[in-house]
Amino acid sequence: TSMSQMLDLKTGNFINGELVEGDTEKLLVSINPATGSQLTKIKLASLKQANHTVEIAKKKQEKWAELSGKERGRILYKTAELIRQNRDRLAKLETLDAGKPISETPEADIDSAADCFEYFSAIAQTMQSEHIPVDGGFAYTTHDPLGVVLAIGAWNYPFQIASWKTAPALACGNSVIFKPSELTPITACELGKILKEAGLPDGVFNVLNVETKTVVNLCAHEDISKVSLTGSVETGKKVMSQSASTLKHITMELGGKSPLIIFADADMDVAVESAINANFYTQGEICTNGTRVFVERPIYEKFLNLIKSTTENLKIGDPLDPETDIGSLISKQHMQKVMSYIKSGIDEGAKIISGGLQITEGNLKNGNFIQPTIFSDVKDNMKIAREEIFGPVMCVIPFDTESEVIERANNTNLGLAAGVITSNLSKGHRVAKALEAGICWINSYNLTPVNIPFGGKKMSGLGRENGWAAVESYTERKTIYVAIEP
Repeated sequence: TSMSQMLDLKTGNFINGELVEGDTEKLLVSINPATGSQLTKIKLASLKQANHTVEIAKKKQEKWAELSGKERGRILYKTAELIRQNRDRLAKLETLDAGKPISETPEADIDSAADCFEYFSAIAQTMQSEHIPVDGGFAYTTHDPLGVVLAIGAWNYPFQIASWKTAPALACGNSVIFKPSELTPITACELGKILKEAGLPDGVFNVLNVETKTVVNLCAHEDISKVSLTGSVETGKKVMSQSASTLKHITMELGGKSPLIIFADADMDVAVESAINANFYTQGEICTNGTRVFVERPIYEKFLNLIKSTTENLKIGDPLDPETDIGSLISKQHMQKVMSYIKSGIDEGAKIISGGLQITEGNLKNGNFIQPTIFSDVKDNMKIAREEIFGPVMCVIPFDTESEVIERANNTNLGLAAGVITSNLSKGHRVAKALEAGICWINSYNLTPVNIPFGGKKMSGLGRENGWAAVESYTERKTIYVAIEP
């Protein structure tokens, strides 16, 4: 309790500019995954309360959209400033709620969110339309807001994802109902309080903690114009089929089983750093992770030695300790799932060259800690090479030729991300062009500044977040034809 008092954790649902208790007796208990202790309890909102929130969001959206881009932009810019002022407190909350190291959260979670509001504050003020000459006159287009956006968050980057969805939606004149993951409900209401302080009119941004069946109902609600989801492929299918009843606009950022291809001419430091980033940052709980590390045969053994020694220097520990590199997985259940994948890798004949164990001793025993794990001798058809594990598990796979590795890398129904490590730039561009992925890094991995579009191909999703591309996701073009000549 002292911890929640220290953090002043007043949370719940955020409706029409106020923190509101849910009107059901169903409780959501938020647990600190590193210690197993309780952070907060939240009463869930009923479908009735959720429908009432949609009504408010719809009413308030019209007035919000009438403001000029300059006025909306000013509020978003102020939001960015307030997020930066609250950086340390928000980072700490995120670390407690999600189990990720405090060495990551200020920059990866909170700064990214602030950058996003800052970027879209400028977009709000500079949005332009087209002028198209036609015979006897001209036409012009406008970017019209869609209306009420239902944004569904994930537990691995709670505050960042809330911001990545909210900033562009608000910049474009929409209102937002944000549904956080039930595993990380804490920081969404903090964003609500900050937006209110920055001058956002009440009811334009709302947070609902609700049961899954209520979300499913909202996806079919006729007053919601768009659903933006970050989550699993299975959840994506459910959301899409529910949204089909009213033909909603949809953006989905789903899972991945992304390839990281390391050629023999790679700078080994860049190769090792990229592979670590692509597998062990945020305990491996990142959708873009490059978990199939294809290494060209001449450097395969050398790479294994380097990656093993580097990984064994990573510090697993209390996420609040600034020295910690690897924090806690999100929940006991998820940890058991990751451990079952590790067991399946062993059973199918892959070899663990590092890690592979849950930490059950000392002050980490009540948390969900797994050693960062590296498999060698992995075959493409093994379960660990085909399914998204979403934990600190790397598969290192040898290859011989460029054309062979491209074919193997693309042999999956997912296509979120990819990486190419080579000192030959024409090879880098050539391979990146051939890879079926929504985002591809050359000589780096997992860098997603807010001014570049982000999203997947194939079953990794549809639509794009961030960059100017997000404007297309949160607006609809209207064409106006003007006849000058009779």
